[in-house]
Amino acid sequence: IKRFQVSRTTVRKALDDLALEGLIHRAQGKGTFVLGQRIEQELTALTGFVEDMLELGYRPSARVVKVEEALADEHIAQKLNLPQGAPITYIERIRLANDEPISFDVTWLPRALGERVAEENLVLYPIYSLLEEKLGVLLEHAIYQIESAIAEGEVARRLEIEPGAPIFLIERTAYSIEGEPVDYEKLHYRGDRIRFSMTLNRKRPPWRLEAL
Repeated sequence: IKRFQVSRTTVRKALDDLALEGLIHRAQGKGTFVLGQRIEQELTALTGFVEDMLELGYRPSARVVKVEEALADEHIAQKLNLPQGAPITYIERIRLANDEPISFDVTWLPRALGERVAEENLVLYPIYSLLEEKLGVLLEHAIYQIESAIAEGEVARRLEIEPGAPIFLIERTAYSIEGEPVDYEKLHYRGDRIRFSMTLNRKRPPWRLEAL
């Protein structure tokens, strides 16, 4: 205000505009920070957060928010191919790159697997690595659904962003080599800190222009 001889309202509007453009980040109770270049993650193979961040040269870490037993509602039961009301394990984690919150992950696992995963140190070990290297569950593929959303309530708090800020919402179901769903997740990625890229091969249509 003193340097540019403008009002507090003008400064706040300017900061709002910079936040919308993804150039600054406001952390409640901490302050306002200039953001660096967006993390660019390729969607070319089934990988986990830790693998992706290490590949890009970032230091990954995690904060475990919640681990508890629950019962599968209709939606979760369908995703994990379980009867409705079946016991499951529910996990919430904040995923960080260089100590900055990037993603808030919510995970559901069948209880037989989830109980064993929950016994491990989820701050140090990613779930995919635990499934494959400790539990012998080899992953074959996953189905991704990606949409734009806004951060509300707990998601905004966990990611340390303003309510209403844009995020990517990814629903991901991972399958074993036997074709069984073993892990269903909702991943909330900060829209100001990450972007996704992919290479697509041309799928030629079965018709020609002359047929239209």
